[in-house]
Amino acid sequence: DEEALDRGGELLFRAGWFGGLSLGTSLVLGYASPGGNKPLVASGRLTEHAARRLVETSRFVEAVTAPGGMRPGGAGLAITVKVRIMHAHVRRMLQRSGKWDEDAWGVPINQHDMAGTAILFSFAVVEALRKLGFRFDALEVHRYMQLWRYANHVIGVSSEVLPTGEHEAERFAAIIRATEAPPDDDARALSRAFFGSTRGADLTPAERRRIERLAPIGHGVIRGMLGEELADQLDVPRGAWPHLFDVIRAVVGRLEASPLRAALRPRLVERGRAYWAMVSRGKSPIEFAPPEALLGLERLLAPT
Repeated sequence: DEEALDRGGELLFRAGWFGGLSLGTSLVLGYASPGGNKPLVASGRLTEHAARRLVETSRFVEAVTAPGGMRPGGAGLAITVKVRIMHAHVRRMLQRSGKWDEDAWGVPINQHDMAGTAILFSFAVVEALRKLGFRFDALEVHRYMQLWRYANHVIGVSSEVLPTGEHEAERFAAIIRATEAPPDDDARALSRAFFGSTRGADLTPAERRRIERLAPIGHGVIRGMLGEELADQLDVPRGAWPHLFDVIRAVVGRLEASPLRAALRPRLVERGRAYWAMVSRGKSPIEFAPPEALLGLERLLAPT
């Protein structure tokens, strides 16, 4: 569905900064899976290189959701293929290491975990934004889900575990939750690396001060979307304003119910595209190169 590919990202764009927070919530939720988080820990890509990895993820999302991004020749399609190759490379490195516990964690980057990640980038983002008060019509959600269905098809997720829409995604998500253990120490280490990623980021003093001012707000919103119990299990920092999430949800809900919502939509989408272009830029080229070494493998397999 070419229109879905070109317009699917509008759901994320019109949410602006909240779209970024919703994606961040989904990423943290993904760290909660003890089996699924092991390749990230072993590769060291989110502990040693957290800031770089988050810029790469933002660039990936921006490229996929941009109009034309997943068409032949589009940047989103090219990056998605690179990510598939990166997954294959890490999978092979882990299997050849002789230290990967397949009985405990399954095949590295397996279909169960990839299906979970597919849901995190699609349905979980929609649900997080709904918790913030956003309202989406069926066509918006359809386009967004189909865009990510195609992107995850390209990345290598089997059609048997790739949701065709939000209702199937909800059912798949429930199955995945039922087959996973609670967050472990690796989940918390990845979460802490995520929230501390700005310390290793290449930022100007003004950019760093701005992020530090906004960080408590972002922490509070993410805690609200995850729920206090899971947020505590993942060591999500507590914000300075514990009731801020409820206030934001009320304000967003009021704006979404406004008669002006339809008229403002094109401008919000345009501003959202500018936001994603801004957060996905890096000071150095983003090449999505596979890691040359498994930086966290020894720590992953060290006795506890």
